[in-house]
Amino acid sequence: MSAALRKWLPIAGAALVLLVAAAYWFYSGRESTDDAQVDGHITQVAARVGGTIRAIHVKDNQAVKKGDVLVEIAPEDYQIAVDRAAAELADAEATAQVAAVDVPMMATTTASDVRTAGGGVEQARAAVTMAEQELEASRARLSAAEARQREKQADAAKAQRDVERLTPLIAKDEISQQQYDAAVAAGAAARAAADAAEADVVAARRGVEVAAGRITQARAGATQAQAALSSAQTAPQQVAATRARAASAEARVRQARAALAQATLNLGYATVKAAADGVVSKKAVEVGQVIQPGQALLALVQLDDVWVAANYKETQLGDIRVGQRASVSVDALGGRTFAAHVDSIAPATGAKFSLLPAENATGNFVKVVQRVPVKLVFEPGADPEHQLRPGLSVTATVLTR
Repeated sequence: MSAALRKWLPIAGAALVLLVAAAYWFYSGRESTDDAQVDGHITQVAARVGGTIRAIHVKDNQAVKKGDVLVEIAPEDYQIAVDRAAAELADAEATAQVAAVDVPMMATTTASDVRTAGGGVEQARAAVTMAEQELEASRARLSAAEARQREKQADAAKAQRDVERLTPLIAKDEISQQQYDAAVAAGAAARAAADAAEADVVAARRGVEVAAGRITQARAGATQAQAALSSAQTAPQQVAATRARAASAEARVRQARAALAQATLNLGYATVKAAADGVVSKKAVEVGQVIQPGQALLALVQLDDVWVAANYKETQLGDIRVGQRASVSVDALGGRTFAAHVDSIAPATGAKFSLLPAENATGNFVKVVQRVPVKLVFEPGADPEHQLRPGLSVTATVLTR
């Protein structure tokens, strides 16, 4: 061996050792897996209302912006519903206005009715009192007329007896003709006075009957006035009922407004718009097709917000932490790498979220290394051309150092 070779041999050995050490350090600080895919938001766009498809403004794989019109449903039925709801709201508002006006009007009217009915009761009671006084006076006049009648009848009877006594005497010329004529005239005057007294009695009795009728009429008026007062005293209940009707009318207004709002929403739902920027896929609707509420029309894939779901073995998670840098190699792009970082680690293994989770409580347990999903988020601006598509296979590497 030459001297020159012996001179460089230790240096080469040291360089090889350093290279191996560096390689070990480099690769020991990485955790990689090819069980990873690009994931993203895929929105299934469905119809909120049913109807006939009038127009379709997109096709498969077309890029759209948030708010772009995707599909139009025939809106005539929903426009009619809006017009009907608007008319019902106008009717309810008019009814509510009338009911609102009735409340103060009823309060004023009932208060006035109470005052009027109270005055009517007092007036009726005064009329009853006056009628009773008039009846007492009529009865007193009747008693006086009857007393005078008895007096005049007694005077007439005495005058008649005087005439009867003088009649035989005038025939015998025992008394003068003048004396006899005076007795006859006195008898006639007494009978006339008795007849007049009898007429007074009849008139007094008629006055008593009239007074009794007035009492009956006054008492009936008092009863009616009391009934009117009792009815008027229900004013608080009447006002409360009017207010209840006004509140019910206002509730119908709110109900009609809600119905109009719902009809307006349904009319707006007849135009299906994009909820976010994305690319249309799986279009499953055609013009003229009749659809039902909730029926899927197409899918909208949001390419501006994608991430990687990397399924790491449970034995690889020891050094993986949230926030660590990562690189993603995409198979479809010839192994092109994209910068990313660890966003989160799933709280359970993928098997626990499967349709039929593994049941190891049997006697035939075979230990299988489980995988835990780790979410890697791309760094801002890593994919400005939106080449990453949900579902692409990738190799994810987390830099644990």
